[in-house]
Amino acid sequence: MSKKEAAFNEIVRKVRKDLFGKGPERIKTYFIENIAITILQGNLTPTEKFIARSPEGKEMVHTARTHMIQEVYAQQVPDGMEELVGAKLVHLFSDIKIEEDIAVSVFLFEKKIEN
Repeated sequence: MSKKEAAFNEIVRKVRKDLFGKGPERIKTYFIENIAITILQGNLTPTEKFIARSPEGKEMVHTARTHMIQEVYAQQVPDGMEELVGAKLVHLFSDIKIEEDIAVSVFLFEKKIEN
């Protein structure tokens, strides 16, 4: 893992921890052209796991997780992220698979990320 990937992981982890009260247990980022793909495992809090035991609860946790994270990034790009990759964040796509507790975020930047 490069220093840039490790630093990117820490920015993403801090956002999740600040927002949800728990950061991912494992995180891996891949830089490809102008895209950063981040895979996050072990995201859910004990409360979210409890709520997700029902189909309605699972949908509620999924919606909250995906919409909240996209809204946070739309309002303000985390400190240091654009400086680290040397490009402006254009869009964030994010999803989570509740059953496996794995999330994927795809960050689309305006230009190629230099390694």
